[in-house]
Amino acid sequence: MTPVIEVEQLVREFKSPSGGSMQAVAGVDLAVNEGEVYGFLGPNGAGKTTLVRMLVTLLRPSSGTARVAGFDIVNEPGSVRSAIGVTLQEAALDPLMTGFELLQLQATLHGLRKGAASAKADELLERVDLVRAKDARLGTYSGGMTRRLDLAMSLIHEPKVLFLDEPTTGLDPISRKVLWDEVRALNHEGTTVFLTTQYLEEADALADRVGIIADGKLVAEDTPENLKADIGAARLEVTINDPASHAKAREILGGHGRLLKPRSGVSFFLQLPPGDTQLAPYVIELDQAGVTVDRVDLVEPSLDDVFLLKTGHHLDADAADAAPTPVP
Repeated sequence: MTPVIEVEQLVREFKSPSGGSMQAVAGVDLAVNEGEVYGFLGPNGAGKTTLVRMLVTLLRPSSGTARVAGFDIVNEPGSVRSAIGVTLQEAALDPLMTGFELLQLQATLHGLRKGAASAKADELLERVDLVRAKDARLGTYSGGMTRRLDLAMSLIHEPKVLFLDEPTTGLDPISRKVLWDEVRALNHEGTTVFLTTQYLEEADALADRVGIIADGKLVAEDTPENLKADIGAARLEVTINDPASHAKAREILGGHGRLLKPRSGVSFFLQLPPGDTQLAPYVIELDQAGVTVDRVDLVEPSLDDVFLLKTGHHLDADAADAAPTPVP
C-alpha cells in the first residue's frame, strides 16, 4: 500500500534569539497509510505545528521531501491543497458573519453555485451539530462551536486527507467528545486523518498509530497498544509528603530499579521489574527505615509512561509555545 503521506528527512530551521539557527523539525521520517488516523503527540514547542504547516504547504521546508495525497509539497502545492482539509489551532473567522454565511461563502469559493453552496452549508451544519446556531453571529459562538465550524469548513470539498492541529485544545470535555465522535465518523467514511495533540487520552482513543516528537525528532512510533506493551512492567507511584524523608526514600527505592521523573503531587515513580505487582514489600522497607508513605499506587503502562521513557519527562499540555523567526 502506498502511503498517503510520505515524509523523508524533513527539516525546518528558524533563527534563534542569539542570531544563530535552530531546527524546529530535525530530519523527520514518517509514513501515513490511507484510511488511517495518525496521532502526532508532543508538547508545545516540540515541532508538531511546524511539521503540519509544511505538510499543508503553509511553510517551506529547509530540506527534505514530503508528498501528500501523491503530490510534492514544494513542487505541487496547489494539488496538495486541493486534496486536503485543514483545521489549524487558531481559526480566523469573521465575528459578524453567521455560521451559514461563512460556510456558504467558502463553498462558493470552492466553485459551487449558489444553490449547491447553500445545500452544502446546511449539510455541514447538520453534520457538526450547529443547525440551531446557523443564523447566529460567529462572535457569539463558544470555543467548542467555533472548532466544530472550523472543522465543517475543512470538509466542504470532501478532502482525501484531513489535518487536525490540536483541535480540542482548551475545550470542555463534552465539546471534546463531540469532536472525537466526528473524527471517528469521518475516518469510518474513508478519510485519512493526521491529528496533532497534546492529550494522551486523545491519541489513545483515536489513533491507529502514534508518533511521538520531542525536540524536533520522531522518538517513537507504533500503535498505542504496542507502545504501551514495550514498557512491559507496571509502575509504582509513591507519595511521601515529608521532604525530610525524600533522600532516604530515594536511596531505598532507587536500589530496586530505575526512578523516573514524577508528576506534581507524586514524590517517586519506580519502574518495576516485569511481573512485579507487589506493593507491600516496598512500603514495609520504607516504614522500617522511618519513612512515612502517604499514598502508594500500582499503575499499568500508559502512553504517558511511553512519553516519559522516550523523552525523560511527562507531556505537559499547558507548556508555552515559542515563536521563532523563520530563516529566509
